[in-house]
Amino acid sequence: MSDLRFAICGLRFCPWLRHSLVLAEFFLAVNILNAATNDFFARGIDLSRAGQFPEAAAAFENAAQRQPAAGTLVNLGLAEWQRGRAGAAIVAWEQARWIDPFEPRAAANLKFARQVAQVDEPPLKWFEQESTWLPPNAWVWLAGASLWLAVGALVLPGIFRRRKAGWQQTLAALAFMVFLASLTANVGVVSRTQIGFVLKKNAPLRLTPTRAGEIISTLTAGEPARQLRARGNFLFIRTTGESGWIESEDFRRLTDD
Repeated sequence: MSDLRFAICGLRFCPWLRHSLVLAEFFLAVNILNAATNDFFARGIDLSRAGQFPEAAAAFENAAQRQPAAGTLVNLGLAEWQRGRAGAAIVAWEQARWIDPFEPRAAANLKFARQVAQVDEPPLKWFEQESTWLPPNAWVWLAGASLWLAVGALVLPGIFRRRKAGWQQTLAALAFMVFLASLTANVGVVSRTQIGFVLKKNAPLRLTPTRAGEIISTLTAGEPARQLRARGNFLFIRTTGESGWIESEDFRRLTDD
C-alpha cells in the first residue's frame, strides 16, 4: 500500500516524471502508426505480386493516408494502373512528385501513362514551375531561414557595435534575394493546390451543377484541370480549353487525401 502511495506522490510532485510518461506515450503512438503503415504497405506488395490489384490499391491507399510517402504513392499508382484506372494512377504519381520532386519512378511512369492515355501535363505558370524545384515544406523553411539570415547580417553588427563588413552586406543581399525567390515559390505552391485530375473515363463536364445539366463535353481520365469553386456535390473546373461543372467523385486535386 505504501508503495502505491509513493508512486502516486511521485507523479504528482515530479513534473519530469509526468513529462517522461507523456513522451513515452507519444513515441509508442508513433511506433504503432509506423507499424500499421508498414503492415499495409507489405500487404500491398504481397497482393500486387499475387495480381490482386484492387486489394493492393486499397492497402497502399491506407498506408499513404496514415503516413504519406513517395514510394507508397508510386506503388499505389502502379496498382491503380494495373486495374485499369489511369486517372487514379496519374493522381497517385503526381502526389508522389508533390512530396518528392526528385522521385524518378513517378516521373517515368507519368510520362508513359500520359503517352498511352493521350493527356497533357498540367500547364504551370512560371512561379508554379519554380515551386516544383523543392518539396512544398522546404520553401517555407527556406523563406524563414533566408529572412532571418538577412536580418541578422544587417542588425547584429550594430548590436555588437561593430562596423559592417563588406561580406556581411553581400550575405544580407544574397539572403534577401533567396527570400524573395522563396516567396514566389510559396505562392506557386498555394496556386498548385488548385490543380487536379479527372478520375473517370468520359467524365461529363456540365453547364450547370446538376446531373440534369447540359453536357458541354466529356473528359479523359488523367486530364488536368484547376478547381475554382465547389457547389454541393459538383466542382467548377477549368481545363486547357473550357470550363464547367464536374461531379466531385470524378475529380481529385493534388492535395486531396
